[in-house]
Amino acid sequence: MRILGISGSLRRDSHNLKLLRAAAELLPAGVELEIWDGLKQVPPYDEDDDHAAAAPAVAQLRAALASADAVLFATPEYNSSVPGQLKNALDWASRPHATNVLRNKPVAVVGASAGSFGGIWAQAELRKILAAIGARVVDGEVAVGRAADRFDVGGRLVDDEARAQLAEVLDALLAETRARVAAAA
Repeated sequence: MRILGISGSLRRDSHNLKLLRAAAELLPAGVELEIWDGLKQVPPYDEDDDHAAAAPAVAQLRAALASADAVLFATPEYNSSVPGQLKNALDWASRPHATNVLRNKPVAVVGASAGSFGGIWAQAELRKILAAIGARVVDGEVAVGRAADRFDVGGRLVDDEARAQLAEVLDALLAETRARVAAAA
């Protein structure tokens, strides 16, 4: 089973990238988390540019999403919402609406932020966007607030409560993914 991890942050040393790496450590044998790092290259969405010959970064995004069994999004919170670049990528992924690469795909949303609340508003917004696209959004929340204090100098998540919450969300994502695979068989 392959889970695609997408961080909504473009920073090289992002707390959300570290959160995705922590998720990879918690996955059982036989489940791989591949982190997709092409968010910065996705051009602004323009319906005039949305045709069969999509821009290379858009084609790569759609292919990565299509080939994944599930997707784990880790989002920071910018101005009480989802980062623009992540929303933009989802706009590309959501077309064509009826057959988009996220339709019925199991997804989960987690987040980390420098502030106290761990990006809970951005996570709620992202869940809403994903549901509107047609993804199967699993329940569960991981809001790692004051993230600089929750990771060690090597980038490892050292907050036991956050690790336990992350494991619960991953369990829910894997259960939904297995159910989808079984239903398709």
